[in-house]
Parts: sequence; structure tokens; C-alpha cells
Amino acid sequence: MAPLNGPDAQTQKGVKRLTDTNPGLAAFRLRAAESVRYDGAGGAKVQMWIVKPPDFQEGRKYPLLYLVHGGPQNSWEDGWTFRWNAQVFASAGYVVVMPNPHGSTGFGQAFTDEISGDWGGQVFEDLMKGADFAESLPYVEKGRAGAAGGSFGGYMMDWFLGHTTRFRAIVTHSGVYNLTSMYGATEELWFPEWDLKGTPWTNREMYAKFSPHMYAQNFKTPTLVMHGELDFRVPVGEGLQLFTTLQRLGVPSKMIEFPDEGHWINKPANSALWYHEFIGWMDRWVKDAK
Repeated sequence: MAPLNGPDAQTQKGVKRLTDTNPGLAAFRLRAAESVRYDGAGGAKVQMWIVKPPDFQEGRKYPLLYLVHGGPQNSWEDGWTFRWNAQVFASAGYVVVMPNPHGSTGFGQAFTDEISGDWGGQVFEDLMKGADFAESLPYVEKGRAGAAGGSFGGYMMDWFLGHTTRFRAIVTHSGVYNLTSMYGATEELWFPEWDLKGTPWTNREMYAKFSPHMYAQNFKTPTLVMHGELDFRVPVGEGLQLFTTLQRLGVPSKMIEFPDEGHWINKPANSALWYHEFIGWMDRWVKDAK
């Protein structure tokens, strides 16, 4: 827990700090996240977090795990989370990279707003330049990278499938695959109408331009699809459409549905399975593959 108002706040107003973190974590070798910046689209300085494996050794090269956050008006922060925990992935032997591209919050309202109406534009350029930056690090093994994301991050994984083959494996969780079908089933109609500047019949060009399913002919990357059946934000049909397409194209793929989960995986046993399958997929295609 951080001080309430400055370094001496724990002694102010009768407040006394009892602990800095969960004592159960003391047995684990957790590494601090490192913050860097690189040049993104339009000359923007894009912030990125890097978490190294707990047994990190200078002079050794590690596989890369590239994570894209949801939202898209959201951000990766230097904090602890039950879901998408960078320490878990790093402990599996990966250098974990978490960029905050266009659309992210915390870097000015204009930077956040610039993703609206541009889902596959500047943000994609930011992410590709971020991957270039990450693979240039001396401790990252170039060409041995996997990518993953959920919600909008899942959308971006589906977009990656049609627009780049630089990643050896992809994990997409609750991702938007077909913008038109998602619009007709989501419980959050305001969001696509705002971010895609209308409906599928008033702005059909944008819905088609930025819909990952329109680029299925380019899909080649081995992909793990995960989705909750109680997801009303991005209904499970989005994951099923993607998985069907991958299977029909002959792309190595697997789908895991959670019948008792929604947009997020919240139950402990389900979370353990989620991490197990996630890391197993990355190990198979990224870490262990020749």
C-alpha cells in the first residue's frame, strides 16, 4: 500500500501502515516493472512496461510476450491484478512487454481520443513499432515472440492475424472479430456507435474497413481463442466465428469456452485453467518450437 499523502502520511491522522503487500507473496521472486518510451505513430512518445523473468541473467536471450490491453480507452499500469498478471507470465520464462499505444488513458485526452474512428490505424502502427523496439532489446531473442490480448486487446489480436505474421503464436480472449455481428449482439450499443462513428448501416465503410474478419484470407498464426459464454459485452459468437474461420483455413487453433464466466475470468479455478492453457500455448509455439 502506498502512503496516503506523501512519505510521512502513514503517521498522520492516526493512520498506521501495517504491511506493504500480501505477506504470502514474500516467497516469490517478483521483479519491478521498468518503464520505457519509444517513438510511435505521428512522432508520439509511447510508454511501455517491461517485466523480466525472475531468474533473469545478463547475456542471456529470452522469448518475448507482447500484451495489448483492452478498452481501448484503458492502460497498463504499474499495479497488481488478478487477471493478465505480468509476473505470472514472466515467471514462465518470458520478457513481458506491455505498451500503452494511442487510445490509452493517462497520457492526455487527445492521445486517448485519437483511437476513435481509427481502430486499426495509429494504434496498430504504435504496436508494430513497439514490437520492433522490444525485439531490439539485447536480452530478447528476435523472431521468438508471441502476442496476446483481451477485449479490445483481443480485437487487436484478430487484427494482427490479418495484418502481420511476425508473432509465432497468438492468444485472443473475448476479442471482437466481426464488427457488424458484435454490434447486433452487444449490451453496450453506445460504445461502437461512438468509436466507429455510427451504425453498420450509417457508416458501413468503417465497420468493414476495421473488421478483422474481412482479412481472414491472410490468417496463418497459430491461435488460442478463449471466451466466456456469459459475455454480453463481446458475445461468445465472436470467438466462435474466429475459431470456425481458423479451422476452415487449416490454421493451428484451439478454443476454450468458459460456461460460467463473462467478459472476464473471475473464478479462481477457471483462472488457473486460463493461465495454464495460455502459457501452454505460448510454450508450444514460441518457447519450445524450433
